[in-house]
Amino acid sequence: MTMRKSHTSISALLLSSIYTSADAAIFKNGGSGAESPCRCFPGDTCWPAIDAWDAFNTSLGGKLISTIPIGAPCHRNTATGYNSDQCRNLQDLWFLPETHLQSSSSTMAPFFTNNSCNPFSEPDTTCGLGNYVTYAVEAIDAADYQKVLEFSSSHNIRLVIRNTGHDYNGKSTGAGGLALWTHNLKSKELKQYNSTNYSGAALKFGAGVLGYEVSEFADSHGLVVVGGNQPTLGFAGGYIQGGGHGPLASKYGLAADQVLEWDVVLASGETVTASASSAYADLYWALCGGGGGIFGAVLSVTVKAYPTISFSTASLTFVVPENASDAVVDAYFKAVGSFNQLVPSINDAGAVAVWLVTAQAFVLSTVYAPGLDKKGVDTLLQLFLDELDTSKIQYQYNSQEYSSFLETFRAQVPVNISNINIGGRLIPRTLVEENNEALTAAIRNITYSGALFSGVSFNVSRHAPDSIAANPYLRDAIFDAVVATLFDYTNWETNLQSINAITNVYLAQLKSLTPNGGAYLSESDFQQPDWELTLYGAHYDRLSQIKSKYDPDDLFYALGGVGSERWAQKSDGRLCKV
Repeated sequence: MTMRKSHTSISALLLSSIYTSADAAIFKNGGSGAESPCRCFPGDTCWPAIDAWDAFNTSLGGKLISTIPIGAPCHRNTATGYNSDQCRNLQDLWFLPETHLQSSSSTMAPFFTNNSCNPFSEPDTTCGLGNYVTYAVEAIDAADYQKVLEFSSSHNIRLVIRNTGHDYNGKSTGAGGLALWTHNLKSKELKQYNSTNYSGAALKFGAGVLGYEVSEFADSHGLVVVGGNQPTLGFAGGYIQGGGHGPLASKYGLAADQVLEWDVVLASGETVTASASSAYADLYWALCGGGGGIFGAVLSVTVKAYPTISFSTASLTFVVPENASDAVVDAYFKAVGSFNQLVPSINDAGAVAVWLVTAQAFVLSTVYAPGLDKKGVDTLLQLFLDELDTSKIQYQYNSQEYSSFLETFRAQVPVNISNINIGGRLIPRTLVEENNEALTAAIRNITYSGALFSGVSFNVSRHAPDSIAANPYLRDAIFDAVVATLFDYTNWETNLQSINAITNVYLAQLKSLTPNGGAYLSESDFQQPDWELTLYGAHYDRLSQIKSKYDPDDLFYALGGVGSERWAQKSDGRLCKV
């Protein structure tokens, strides 16, 4: 088998060097046959022989990749061996998205590695595949998609759809999985779109195009599209398919609200185009916010485009002095509560705010204000600044004008990843307007317990809740609250405790204030106990019916995805029917 450079060949080396001895024991005891309710797992009697993988790779023109975790140079028991210089360099760059983007297996949410091949552990620590996919296919067209789906289906192998691995909820990896890696579908096209629902400029992007690539292409044509806050997010995948908020959400709506059509490969292998007026209108509806990697494998998405627009931004920081008195701390959190009350006017002006609260500091990282000049964004925040002055809270404030969204986007400070555990809750406008004191108290309790609290605001209420599958709770939300704890690469037990605290302690406080509320799919708690209603709202039953229609055998699976209640991942990583 001819493999890509930097990846090992498929041979005895795979089992002896990549998989751990514990993995091998699992394989020995796990053999499942045709009647097994589980997906076939490496080492099972049903697992394809090397000749079958060779033939599959040949049919793909050599695009099959055998996974070696990118942390392998930091460990001795690997095919690559320990390399101190490579390991040190990897550790220095580990928290940058770019470190993981080019990998067919790495995931940016460290908890979902299951501590496999941790680059910060001791060199003699075992480096196994753990929860990483076993193989990936570097797909470049529909034919590759079809071959991957057929091979996965015929051999009963767990299928994983992945682009960048930029996913907080474990959807882009899976033990014993075969990944359809969409990262290299980079097509970009300007179109003049005409339909009963929309006529105007549109942009079509392949499944591997990233957020900054979308913005650059749109700007080159004097256009702008609704995209995410992070430049390295995959555009057509979990971002749009999860709903998609971002800097332009208050002005134009969710990213999913902009979709005109999808090109999709179904579980059957058929390639279809789904739009609101097509024979696949139900599939179109489901893909617009019903979750990625569930209903089909997306090849491309076509979205509305708008004329380029000027922007202003603002940022603000204030801190609690060390050894501050109770009165000073009270004033600090009173200011935090005042900012909550400012958010509606920010959203109503077509702007979006992104901020962070800790027990020590408030950081308004950015207010994105499309169409406003510097004076306009300053005016938007002036009452809050006046209150800080009155309370004698010292702060740093800055505002800036930009001629385009791309210029604005490039000016933002990149955010590191692979360093947190998260969970989220949508905060309705009514909570801020009617019970802000209780919300502020919850933020204080959460941050004083050691967690981080962040918010991303938006107003997407102009679109009807049922127009697309995106969680209808988004239409009433004023911001997406995310609670996070720092990931500890040296103590796995600490991470388990942190994950449980997010579910049972921190988010529980927000849940009590938002009974029967929801969460944003892409920034939710993967342990959410009532996840069907919380992540999908009243749309879940319809989504489940559409899932069964287009994927009756559950070829497509993702943790927390529609239909995933029919499956469970066992302690050894194998995926089995419940």
